Amino acid sequence: MKLKFCMLFNVVFVFIAMVSGAVADDYKIGAGDVLEIGVWKNADLTRQLIVLPDGTVRFPLIGQIMVEEKSVAMLEKELKEKLEKFIPDPVLTISVLQVNSMMIYVIGKVNQPGRFEIRTNIDVLQALAVAGGLNPFAKEKEIGIFRKQDGETEIFNFNYKQVAEGVNLDQNIMLKRGDVIVIR
Repeated sequence: MKLKFCMLFNVVFVFIAMVSGAVADDYKIGAGDVLEIGVWKNADLTRQLIVLPDGTVRFPLIGQIMVEEKSVAMLEKELKEKLEKFIPDPVLTISVLQVNSMMIYVIGKVNQPGRFEIRTNIDVLQALAVAGGLNPFAKEKEIGIFRKQDGETEIFNFNYKQVAEGVNLDQNIMLKRGDVIVIR
C-alpha cells in the first residue's frame, strides 16, 4: 500500500512538473529549446530564440553564443558580462518558454512505453511511473538505462524490486536528456 502511494505521488509530481511552464533551477538548456531574453529598458533587444542544433543562439550586439548545457542563471551571468561592454549595468530576464530538448525514452514491458518530454530532473523510478508502471510480464531485475556520452554508450542496471524494497537506492539515478530505459 505504501509503495502504491509513493508511486502515485511520483506520477502526480512528475505530471505537474511536465505541464508547468517553469523549468528547474538546475535545468540545462538544450538544442530546440525556445528562450526569451529580455533586457530592461532596451525593448529592441528582447528576443525569442530557438537554440540551434549546435547549441548556440545569435543575440544582438554579442553575436553567436553557446547556450547548450548552461543553466538560466549561468547564461544570465554570461550575457550580462558581454552586454556590459555596450550597456551600463544591464538587467536581464531569461525564460525557457518551451523545452524541446529534454526527452527520455521508456521502452519494453511498461504500460505506456514511449518518448516523454520532461521539464524537470527525474529519476528512474519516476520515469517508470510516468510510463504507467511495469506491466505484469516485466522482469523487475532486468532494467537497463542506456546513456550516450561522447560517442560511447554507457549502461546502468536498475533492479526495480530492490529499489521498491529500499535496498541499493543509489541505482535510482537521475536521468539525462536522451536516456533510454529498457524493461525486459
